[in-house]
Amino acid sequence: QLHVVESGGGVVHSGDSLRLSCAASEFSLDFHSVGWSRQAPGKGREGISCISSSGGATNYADSVKGRFTISRDNAKNLVYLQMNGLKPEDTAIYYCAAGSAPQSMCVVDHRFYDTWGQGTQVTVSS
Repeated sequence: QLHVVESGGGVVHSGDSLRLSCAASEFSLDFHSVGWSRQAPGKGREGISCISSSGGATNYADSVKGRFTISRDNAKNLVYLQMNGLKPEDTAIYYCAAGSAPQSMCVVDHRFYDTWGQGTQVTVSS
């Protein structure tokens, strides 16, 4: 299992920004694609973004496209999710996971990933 830890969540106002981090302590993220998903209260899990192991490919769900940006810093073994223009409907627990897609690909669909972290809460007030 590829265990990861999310951090960076918090309580913000509509229009604010947050940057989430996804870290792995027991393996290198260099060789893995990484996906982000979220789950809002009373709703199902939604895959929102992914980045290939090379960093050359990224994908986004329509709900976050143009507002969220995924990136990776392999030297620090971290993947980031920069979230700008946050809306109350972005309120959710955010999760990351490492995957095994080919180097130049990634999968947004959360069902592709086996092991998610414990998540970090993001709350956006209006």
